[in-house]
Amino acid sequence: MSDVIIRKAVQTDCASMLELIKELAEYEKALHEVTLTLDQFIEDGFGKSPVWGAFVAEINGEIVGISLYYDRYSTWKGKRLYLEDLVVTERMRGKQIGKKLFEATLEYGKSNDYSGIVWQALNWNEPAINFYKKYSPKFDDEWLNISIEFKD
Repeated sequence: MSDVIIRKAVQTDCASMLELIKELAEYEKALHEVTLTLDQFIEDGFGKSPVWGAFVAEINGEIVGISLYYDRYSTWKGKRLYLEDLVVTERMRGKQIGKKLFEATLEYGKSNDYSGIVWQALNWNEPAINFYKKYSPKFDDEWLNISIEFKD
């Protein structure tokens, strides 16, 4: 799809990005888990101490996909890139947009001296798993996901 523009996200993209995040949460049967406000999202990405970065896929001025990432540190491997979300709106899937976003993120990690990239996929999300398999990643079923919530 040649009319897709992949670019770094800017603050004015945040409302559209948050809608895509909610679309992903709905697909993952967890929309009720999204408690992030737009103001908080903007502050966390573009405030005094940004904690995330992103690429967006844009077609005719509309954001149709995102790749949101942040820094992670491994005491074994050093600086790592963590891919939090890679999502393309449902009506635009299958048009190589996710591939372009993912590859832009990979290139960002390589060109900024990260030692690698890590992410998660739900074990039932076969389309995502099959997409990622094209890149020959290492799947790890040894580690458990563990979290503690500080806010309701």
